[in-house]
Amino acid sequence: MTEHTLCRLDDIADGGSAGFEVAGKSVMAIRQGDQVYAYVNSCPHVGTPLDMWPGRFLTRDGEYILCATHGALFRIEDGHCVAGPCVGRGLTPVETRVENDVVNIYKTD
Repeated sequence: MTEHTLCRLDDIADGGSAGFEVAGKSVMAIRQGDQVYAYVNSCPHVGTPLDMWPGRFLTRDGEYILCATHGALFRIEDGHCVAGPCVGRGLTPVETRVENDVVNIYKTD
């Protein structure tokens, strides 16, 4: 596995999201307190990026990840689709670790 520094924890607002390019892959990160959840930025329905505007992945209330293409909703904690055309499928997770206020992700080469 290869470790990549994604950002500092404070670079993502608590309850917010951000987008990153890492080793040629588009990755989204969602912060909830000191926990960061990361997924490949690709809808399992048709493979399009989920953000309509760069780095904005969440519903207005911040409860779900939203696919801007078809309105699919995904749980933040596990990427599972709960509404929309890909119900029952999920986002591709990216392993994360927060240490000393730095967010690292891991990618299998």
